Amino acid sequence: MSARKSVGWLGSVLVLALVASLATSVTSAREGTRLTGLGGEQLTDSDLAGGATVLVVWASWSPRCRDIVERVNPLAERWSGKARVGTVNFQEDRAAVEAFLRGKSLSTPVYLDADGAFSKRNAVTTLPGLLVYVDGQVAYSGRLPEDPDSLLSKTLR
Repeated sequence: MSARKSVGWLGSVLVLALVASLATSVTSAREGTRLTGLGGEQLTDSDLAGGATVLVVWASWSPRCRDIVERVNPLAERWSGKARVGTVNFQEDRAAVEAFLRGKSLSTPVYLDADGAFSKRNAVTTLPGLLVYVDGQVAYSGRLPEDPDSLLSKTLR
């Protein structure tokens, strides 16, 4: 095979790979958010589209998330009248999450982001993370502050 035919063949393979990758990205974007909760509830784009939603992203394997119940329950108590409050578990299976929460009383739904796609799409780079949606738009994405009330007061006006 000549060098020219070899380059042409390789170029075609690269173009096909690029097209397949783009098609997968477009399909993923179209699919949007659909997280299942431990209680069977769903979190979808339409849930995030109306009003305000506060989500704490966490994982039991993160040392900074060991006290997640103690941090989330007061947050939910204070803000549940102004926003939907929930948590998103990052890249763990149901059994691990249930084992971690056994004997604890987390007052919010726990949605499972088993593959991490939701967290990655929302630029969560630290755990525990905080996502605040207002009318379908991310109003805040970052670290969960020790005292989130000041941040939420400004964000959820």
